[in-house]
Amino acid sequence: MLDDLGRPHENLPPVVHVAGTNGKGSVIAFLRAILEAAGYRVHVFTSPHLVRFNERIHVAGTEISDEALCALLEECETVNAGRPITFFEITTAAAMLAFARTPADITLLETGLGGRLDATNTVKNPLLTAITPVSMDHQSFLGNTIEEIVGEKAGIMKPGVPCVIAAQTRKGARILPAKAKEAGAPAVSEGKDWFVLSRADGFTYNSGETVRRLPLPALAGKHQLRNAGHAIAIADQLEGFEISDDAIATGLGAARWPARLQRLTTGPLAQLMPDGWELWLDGGHNPAAGKVLADHTRGWRGTPLHLVMAMMTGKDPIGFLKPLESVVSSLHGIAIPNEPGTLPAEKAALAAQYVGIEATTADTVDAAIRDIIGNSETPARILICGSLYLAGHILRDNS
Repeated sequence: MLDDLGRPHENLPPVVHVAGTNGKGSVIAFLRAILEAAGYRVHVFTSPHLVRFNERIHVAGTEISDEALCALLEECETVNAGRPITFFEITTAAAMLAFARTPADITLLETGLGGRLDATNTVKNPLLTAITPVSMDHQSFLGNTIEEIVGEKAGIMKPGVPCVIAAQTRKGARILPAKAKEAGAPAVSEGKDWFVLSRADGFTYNSGETVRRLPLPALAGKHQLRNAGHAIAIADQLEGFEISDDAIATGLGAARWPARLQRLTTGPLAQLMPDGWELWLDGGHNPAAGKVLADHTRGWRGTPLHLVMAMMTGKDPIGFLKPLESVVSSLHGIAIPNEPGTLPAEKAALAAQYVGIEATTADTVDAAIRDIIGNSETPARILICGSLYLAGHILRDNS
C-alpha cells in the first residue's frame, strides 16, 4: 500500500524511532516539548489514543483535524483496494502521508507493538532509534520470554544509526548491546553513557561531558526523571539540531502526557472528593508499571491509598498488583464500560485478594469512589488504574 501511495515513508523529515514496553509515550512527550522549545516543528505519531483518535497524529505541532484525517484514511482505503490491512497499519500509512506532505524539521515515531515487524519499521533510514525499558507484555504477539521480546524491540536498530537505550532488566541489559553490535548500530546506554540523579528541587543529568542541573519535569513520578533523562540523551544525539539547556528545561516543564500519574482536580469525579482527598489516574497495565507505581506511592505513606482498577483480558493483574501490596489499603475492581475485552470486575478483585489486598467490586468508578469515601474515617488518595482504555473513558467522561 505504501508503494501505491508514493512511498511516503521514504519522504519524511528526519525520524526518531522509539520502541520499548514502558515509557515510550512519556519520552516522546518530553522530546517533543524540548524540540518545540528549541523552535523546531515536530511531527508526532503515538498510540493508543485516550479520548480522540486524532491524538495519535500531530502534524507540525498540531493535532490532525477530522477533515484531514478522514481524507487521508479514505485515500489509503481506496489505494489499498480491499487487500488485508490492520487498523494500525492503515493508521500508520495515513500518518506517513500527512507527515510527508507537510513541512517539519523532525518526525517522532512510536512503535505500535514490538518493533521488528511493526508498521512503523518500514522507515529504513531513521536519524536515530531509541529503546525504553523492556519488560513482559503482549506475550501472545512478541514471545513468552524477555529474550524474545527484547529481540523484537531491537528490530528497529539500523546499521550506522545510533540507538539510545534506557536502563533495562539484567537480561535486557545483556541482550540489547549485543543486538546493537549485531546490527552495526552505535549504542548509547543509560548507566554507561549517561545517568540521572534525583535532588530535592529537581534532578541532575550527567553524560560525563555535560552535567545539567534541571528542575523537576512536569510529569509526576520518580520514573519520569529517567524518562526525562532518556529524552535529553536522545536530544544530545540529534546531529544537526541546536538545543540549548534553556530549551531542555523549558521543554521538561511544558511536557504533557495524560493518564500517566495524572492528578484529577476538575470534573464530576474530582468534585466527589472531600477536603483533604486526592484523585489520581494512571494507565499503566503490566508488572513493570505496577512496580513504578509502587515506587512512587511509597512516598505517599501516611495517607491511605485506595485503588479502583480495571484491566483488559490477557493482562497480568496479579503481576501488576504484587509490588503494590504493601502500599495499598483496598481495591475496588470494576469492568471497563463498553469494552468486550474487559476483565470481569470479580477477577480484578480476586487478583487483589490473592496478593493480600482487601478487595471488592463496584459497578462503576463513581460507585467505587463513593463507597471508598463512605467507608473511610480519614482523608485518602484514590488511584484509578490498570488500563489505558479505562483511562480514556475517565478523561472523556470527567471532562
